[in-house]
Amino acid sequence: MSELRVLAGRDLMAGPESLADHVRRLGPLPPSGHGLVETLDRSGVVGRGGAAFPLGAKWRSVAAKSRGSAVVIVNGAEGEPQSRKDRLLMTTRPHLIFDGAFLATRAVHANQVVVLIGEEHEAARAAMARALGDRPEPEARIARIVSAPNRYVAGSSSAAVHLVNTGIGTPTTTPPHPHERGVGGTPTLVQNVESLAHVALIARHGDAWYRSAGRRGASGTLLITIAGAVAGPGVLEIEAGTTVAEAVALAGGTTEPTGAVLIGGYFGAWVDAADAWDLPLDAAALRARGLSLGCGVVGVLPKSSCGVCATARVMRFLATESSAQCGPCFFGLRALADACDRLAERGTNPDDIERLQRWSTEVRGRGACHHPDGAVMFLQSALKTFSAAFASHPAHWRRQPA
Repeated sequence: MSELRVLAGRDLMAGPESLADHVRRLGPLPPSGHGLVETLDRSGVVGRGGAAFPLGAKWRSVAAKSRGSAVVIVNGAEGEPQSRKDRLLMTTRPHLIFDGAFLATRAVHANQVVVLIGEEHEAARAAMARALGDRPEPEARIARIVSAPNRYVAGSSSAAVHLVNTGIGTPTTTPPHPHERGVGGTPTLVQNVESLAHVALIARHGDAWYRSAGRRGASGTLLITIAGAVAGPGVLEIEAGTTVAEAVALAGGTTEPTGAVLIGGYFGAWVDAADAWDLPLDAAALRARGLSLGCGVVGVLPKSSCGVCATARVMRFLATESSAQCGPCFFGLRALADACDRLAERGTNPDDIERLQRWSTEVRGRGACHHPDGAVMFLQSALKTFSAAFASHPAHWRRQPA
């Protein structure tokens, strides 16, 4: 692994880096956002919030529609249950995030910054609020912090905009997209906190420096959360393109034989362990294999754990987290979760397996937002990876919290 970049600096256990230490380590923020979008284009950096959209193209689309009244939303909602990377970054390197945010205001001609932080992330909110109070007055004057509800869907771009506009953190039907009409009807850039931290470093060191890290044709570094049956679960900064096996080794290795790996979190996919180890952790490389890096979660499921039961718990969580705005999500996900529960509790039932396969196809693409799409992608990966377990599951499980 290359040296740390976004997590470089003082010991992470020492708490938030002060503005003085931050500037002493990295130097002052570049004075202008001029040319930054082109630098982001050349770097190849993509968003770290899940969609992995190229930052340069995203920023250009907002700048093209802005007339000096655009808004930047700093997205630190992090509602994925297994993810820890964003809150770690907010509690240790808050000024790196603010650097990226204020660079974004210059590049897209914004006059307002809204920092969205999950209401349950109290330490992150305290660190970001303290850091904002230390920023120069012109910056602090245009920025504010808003709490996002403790809901899985609250971190989506449309939900972030809706929350700022109305106080209700639920997704809305798109189009219009936030870059067209977001907060107050103005063009809005919604950017994950890790993405902005990378921007702050690229602005200082350049696109070639960013590309100097990376393996197997990938560029840069990224934060991942390793969870499950590993010796040292937690957040790692790795070179993009590092394989799952290499990342797990950095986390101290597995603690018992592995049955499957969840790549990308609850909107990701289960992959059989035999196929997972050589997968490169890079958004483009995974997309070429029909997978998604998502929020950067790598969850290691041991062979001793039941894939059917684990899938049922996640599906129940996702059904509960529906914003109940449309039938395919509210009724469809609940029906899918019910069928998963029956299989886990009562044992294999060919009719329920057929229902899961059929209903997951029917629900996909029909929701008002992407919540049902992510849920059924996860479910379909489970039906494939744990096909033998679904076909011969005994009746022994009792429902547990996700």
